[in-house]
Amino acid sequence: MSVPPPASRILLLKTCCIGDVVLATPLLTAIRRAYPRAHITWAVGDHSAAAISGHPLLDDLLPTGRKANPAKTPAGLFRLARQIQRRRYDLAVVPERSPLPGLAVRLAGISVRAGLDSAGRGRFYTVKAPIDPGEVRHEADIYLDVARALGLDVADCWANIPISDDQIAALPRPLRAGNGLVVVHVGGGQNPGMRMVEKRPPVELLANVAARAVAHLHARVAILGGPGDRSRADELHEILSSLNPLSLVNILDFQQISALGKTSALVIGPDTGLVHLMAAAGAPTVMIFGPSDPRRYGPFVPPDRAIAAWRPYPLPVAGVVSGPPAGWSWEKDGITAGEIWEAAKKILP
Repeated sequence: MSVPPPASRILLLKTCCIGDVVLATPLLTAIRRAYPRAHITWAVGDHSAAAISGHPLLDDLLPTGRKANPAKTPAGLFRLARQIQRRRYDLAVVPERSPLPGLAVRLAGISVRAGLDSAGRGRFYTVKAPIDPGEVRHEADIYLDVARALGLDVADCWANIPISDDQIAALPRPLRAGNGLVVVHVGGGQNPGMRMVEKRPPVELLANVAARAVAHLHARVAILGGPGDRSRADELHEILSSLNPLSLVNILDFQQISALGKTSALVIGPDTGLVHLMAAAGAPTVMIFGPSDPRRYGPFVPPDRAIAAWRPYPLPVAGVVSGPPAGWSWEKDGITAGEIWEAAKKILP
């Protein structure tokens, strides 16, 4: 292993989106372990900043605005470069495939720039982590290639959103019960970087799995979702009405959702950022996959804490950026509730 370059001020540039930001926290762990006294800043977009705000391995956040890629336009590129330049970093770590964030840190004058080199797009980096765009690998492990290229130790680096006792104490009283809730997330599939609502499992499927989990764990069910998920949440609430569901739709902020993950008996939901967030906070998690690949996007936590439930299906090599395969449907191609439950039992008491 090569010797890591010296650095006292480090920039980690990963702007979007919640799931990807969570999956970059293993990289943050590797950086902090190698540079325990360095000042580490994470450049992150407005949509995702709250997911890592207050992370104990970070010293600061650099807000990059609302766009998924703030360097996508010439004006945005130079604005980002000026933001970075003012803070005078000596190492930039960029787990991005686009060459534009690499150009931004080059224009900012950072002397050591480490980033992904996918199909030759890493030309602005001084330390390149070559990746094969056709190889199916987990996104978090690909991000860790940047740490490997720097000579950093990546052993036992998992997605992590540490939760304090104060955060748990700040939750509304019904959510502080301690392993008393089965949380079902009904939304997902859209963020500033993409839209793929086909990733959402049918509500009936979520209800079936949730009812089994509630009976097994002797817990109460809580329904989680955002402002656009009201109709799906209402449908799930109706199906599970005999269980007296607790509605958390559009009520909690990201910090509270993370703390909820820490206290929950189980989290059930699709491949989406908030489910990744709760898994990284410590929730036993059943992440249900359809037209996206858990080998790329599954929960990146110790395997005894989470299950990616999926019926394998040929998917595009490019991943979710290609959208769902033509003709794919949950009814014809998706995993069943029985199959999900058999998988879930592997992580349940």
